[in-house]
Amino acid sequence: MRNFLKVIVFCSVFFTGSLSAQTLKFGHIEFSALLAAMPERDAAKSALEKVQADLESKLQTMQKEYSEKGKEYVALAQAKDANEALVKAKQDEVQSIQERIQTFQQTAQESLQKEESKLFQPVIEKARKAISDVAKEQGLIYVFEANQVLFHSEQSMDLTSLVKSKLGIVK
Repeated sequence: MRNFLKVIVFCSVFFTGSLSAQTLKFGHIEFSALLAAMPERDAAKSALEKVQADLESKLQTMQKEYSEKGKEYVALAQAKDANEALVKAKQDEVQSIQERIQTFQQTAQESLQKEESKLFQPVIEKARKAISDVAKEQGLIYVFEANQVLFHSEQSMDLTSLVKSKLGIVK
């Protein structure tokens, strides 16, 4: 039992001494601000807006067709000499267009999300690599997202300017 206590005391003294001798360095960065400053982000955002505009244009065309067919259906249904088979056919046509619009909206949303991921993923990876490179150069053991940290001391290094410099961003 005595030897066990000696080992524990020795280990605690040894590890405490080695930890205090070590300098722990931390950094922080506002990732969203870094991304906003990257020119690649602007290009990706512009490309995504074009895809979104194309999808919205197609949706508007479909909605216009739906509106026109709806008016035709109402006019036909309200006519005194309306043929029941024609009214039913027009109603089915309007419902079919409505279903196509709903399917298109779902597909367009999924497509837009995939496109956003495809366009922005390389930008995010480039930013993360630059952060990693700067952290290694500065000897940091952790880099925190500044917006999600409740407190950081003056000893925590703000990497924003170093990472922007690494990426060639002059802003």
